[in-house]
Amino acid sequence: MTAAEQRSAASANGAAPNGPAANGSSAHGVSANGSSAHGTSANGASPPGRGTAGERSGDGGRRPRRRWLKAVVVFLLITIPAGYLVISALQSRDSGEEKQENASANGLTAGWPSKVQRRIYDVWIPSYSADVAFYETNSWKTSALYVQFVTSVQGLDRFLVGLGTDRAALKGGRITIDADDARKVGWKLGGDEDWAGMVLKQKEPQPELEITVDLDNRRHPKVYVVSTVTP
Repeated sequence: MTAAEQRSAASANGAAPNGPAANGSSAHGVSANGSSAHGTSANGASPPGRGTAGERSGDGGRRPRRRWLKAVVVFLLITIPAGYLVISALQSRDSGEEKQENASANGLTAGWPSKVQRRIYDVWIPSYSADVAFYETNSWKTSALYVQFVTSVQGLDRFLVGLGTDRAALKGGRITIDADDARKVGWKLGGDEDWAGMVLKQKEPQPELEITVDLDNRRHPKVYVVSTVTP
C-alpha cells in the first residue's frame, strides 16, 4: 500500500499519525480524564500511600516532640526526689547546728528544757512554774544542765519529793552552786536574801544535783539547779 493510501486509511479511522487518539488518549500517556502515566490525576490527588512532602514531614515533627516530653518526665522523676533529699538534709543540718548553738551559748535560754533533757538530768519542773530558763553545756568529761524557775511552796515540795527528798534536806544559809557555775549563766547568788541549799548525790549514771533556793519571797521561792552527768 502506498503512503497516500495509508493516510487515507488513517483518516477513515479518525486518528492522526502524531495527534491524540479518538478516545482522548495521547502518546504521552495522558488520558481524557486527566490522569497521566506518572500517577497524578487532573484534580491534583495522589494515589493512596503517596502523600505530599508536607504530609510526610508531619510524622517526623511529632516524634521529636514525644522524645522531648519523655526527657522532661525522666528529668522531673530524677530531680524532684533528689530535691526533697537535699531539703531534708539541709533541715537536719540546720537543726543540728541550732542545737549546738543553744548548747554553747553563754547565757540562759528562756523556756522549758525538752522532756529528754529533763529525763537525762533528772530535773522535774513543777507545773505552773514561772521565769523558767535553762542552759546546757557538754564536754567529753561532763555534761550539765542549768535550770531556774519560780514556783509555789507546794511546787517546791513536789519538786523535792520527785527527787526522793524533802524540804528538811535544805540547809538554811547555804549556797551550793559555786561562783564559776553561777557566772556562766549570770546568776547572782548570795547577799541579803534568805537562801537554802542542798546537794543531791545519786548512784551513777544518775546525775548529781546542786540545788539552791531563794526564799526571800516565801510564797514564791525561786529555785536554781545545776545537774551534772558524768558519762
